[in-house]
Amino acid sequence: MTLSLKHVPGFIEKGDELKSKGVDEILCISVNDPFVMKAWAKTFPENKSMKFLADGSAKYTHALGLELDLSEKGLGTRSRRFALLVDDLKVKAANVESGGDFTISSADDILKAL
Repeated sequence: MTLSLKHVPGFIEKGDELKSKGVDEILCISVNDPFVMKAWAKTFPENKSMKFLADGSAKYTHALGLELDLSEKGLGTRSRRFALLVDDLKVKAANVESGGDFTISSADDILKAL
């Protein structure tokens, strides 16, 4: 629930501020299929700046080393909560949360890193 109630809304709310500081794209990548991501994006009608992308097979998540195995809970491979700041294909900040925490990956944290 943190993702839908705090994480994503924070980036939507701060979208203009992020873009004014030079951010070209704000991407929400999730281990879901494109249909789920499209439906999820529709729950944020105020969104003008974030794109929702599907990583259905978790290939991108695995490539980043950010997979989370929740098979014991019947959820399979998921993704850790994180925020990356990337400039010219170089990671400038990698704020990866521990467990279900939401302490270092907010839009405000990325703004501070800019």
